[in-house]
Amino acid sequence: MERTSTLLWKETPRVYHHKDKLQDFFQIQDFSKKDLGILAMIGKEVLLEMIAGKNRGLLASDTEKRAVLAAIAQLEDRNPTPRPVEARDLLNGDWRLLYTTSRGILGIDQFPFLKLGPVYQCVRAAELKLYNIAEVYGLPLLEGLVSVAARFQPVSERRVNVKFERSILGLQRLIDYQTPSRFIEQIESGQKLAAINFNVENRDQQGWLDITYLDEDLRIGRGNEGSVFVLTKA
Repeated sequence: MERTSTLLWKETPRVYHHKDKLQDFFQIQDFSKKDLGILAMIGKEVLLEMIAGKNRGLLASDTEKRAVLAAIAQLEDRNPTPRPVEARDLLNGDWRLLYTTSRGILGIDQFPFLKLGPVYQCVRAAELKLYNIAEVYGLPLLEGLVSVAARFQPVSERRVNVKFERSILGLQRLIDYQTPSRFIEQIESGQKLAAINFNVENRDQQGWLDITYLDEDLRIGRGNEGSVFVLTKA
């Protein structure tokens, strides 16, 4: 993933406002551990403000996308958790997607009559499992769900290999979908679901994920296809 260091700030006053914050943020070179936490808080505030209202990236202009990538790169340099894969208490839980460059996720919104709803990545660290869950909305009573279950294996202090194992596609009302956690309980209990349910055996459905920033409620990751993911604890 290309990390853009040259930003174009002339598009809107809102983006220019970010420039003022980022200039102060970028200029600090020497800092203590306490300063690192302060810098991360500043960078986090800047990033969250920049991606607010961008609908996971669907509504971001090219200029805004470049600015967001630069802010992400700077925040990654201030990561308060240097060994995120080992920080299982922080990593574990249900994470809601705030922003991404993934065409696979954003592309769902391009299908006729479909709109991308909330997207989650639910990590079960003790079992080395994760679940990607996307809620999809369209015609009344036809609200859908796209889910992929995977196992992950740590290979370094910040990278995990991911092997997708199972995919479930269905209508929310037919599978009695309520929340991501409840849906995962249904899957793990072996409950039969009124949905399209198939195993993923294609070797191409494997990859890796770098966890480049992690704190109590924000996580940033970079995938093997070059996509960036910004998530918040649900």
